[in-house]
Amino acid sequence: MKRILADVTAFGRQYLRSRVGTFFALAFPVILILLFGAIFSSSGSPRVSLAVQDMDRTDASRGFVQALNNTTLISYQAIPPTANFQDYMRAHSINVALQIPNGFQATLAQAKNGSTSARVNVTLAGDPTQSSFGIAYSAVAAVANGFNLQIANATEVVSVGETPFTVQQFGYIDFFLPGIIGFTILTTPMFGMTSICAEYRTRRFFKLLATTKLSKAEWLAAKVVFYVLLLFLSVAIMMLVGIGVFGMKARLTPVAVLLIIAGAFEFTSLGMVLGIFVRDPGTGEALANAIGFPMMFLAGSFFPIDSMPSFLQTIARALPLTYINEGLRATMVLANDGTAVTYLLITLGFAVVFFVIGARGLSWKSK
Repeated sequence: MKRILADVTAFGRQYLRSRVGTFFALAFPVILILLFGAIFSSSGSPRVSLAVQDMDRTDASRGFVQALNNTTLISYQAIPPTANFQDYMRAHSINVALQIPNGFQATLAQAKNGSTSARVNVTLAGDPTQSSFGIAYSAVAAVANGFNLQIANATEVVSVGETPFTVQQFGYIDFFLPGIIGFTILTTPMFGMTSICAEYRTRRFFKLLATTKLSKAEWLAAKVVFYVLLLFLSVAIMMLVGIGVFGMKARLTPVAVLLIIAGAFEFTSLGMVLGIFVRDPGTGEALANAIGFPMMFLAGSFFPIDSMPSFLQTIARALPLTYINEGLRATMVLANDGTAVTYLLITLGFAVVFFVIGARGLSWKSK
């Protein structure tokens, strides 16, 4: 028994010396609980932003909008009645929107007067694969049922129709792929560069580099080129699998290609920035995980940002990965290159800042 306890003590001390082991055993589960608890907790019930175009502009249609706004699920914003519904959604990167048609109040009046043929359809446009669409649909359907119960004793007068807001009908894989590409852009360069910096410092390779004419900026640029090539190989495989297996319709556009290059530049540089603070591979892996994993979940790689509580949405808008994910979706799925170019410029801004900090902060002679 003593030998068992002695072995448990010795192994425990050895295990806890590994920062990676300690992180995954203790810290990482807590981070996941906090993240998923904040996102899905009923106490922080998320409000989905729902854009509404009221074509009728009557007391009845305004009452319908007010009933929606009074729910705990919907945060209302208006679409001008003169705007083209779907063009406005694409131009403003709106994920889900409702259109109330002309004749809404007149139809309700007919039903109230006893007409059995009175029907009016409100149209909900969005991506049915995202949870924000389901939340919006539930709220709109509940308000419609309330109107039907009040006006015609539960006879369906107001119904809810669905319509895609993209140029063509996309599937779940088309909306999911940009997030996976963004996830790969984050993990491959950043995790790789952090580990490389730790290994080079441990093995004193940086001191050897100090004896050459290679500058830190040139060394980092070479790593950016390598990771760009590696990412394009990875994306090509993902695209082939998506098209061949799932019949994916999303395609790489010129703006998407530029976003991938800018993302590789950004996260390779960020990996070098993190490398300034690591002294061994274990520390490097733990630091990369501590920053990378929360960013994966908060930046919209797997979950729509609109379904998160408002304070998490604010955090997400400050994360560099958010603009890569949203930019790729905008250009590959929504055909909204204007928004994608804006996010490309933001990504390049992050990249330049990280590159300058990394190139200036890392010392060839550091121990």
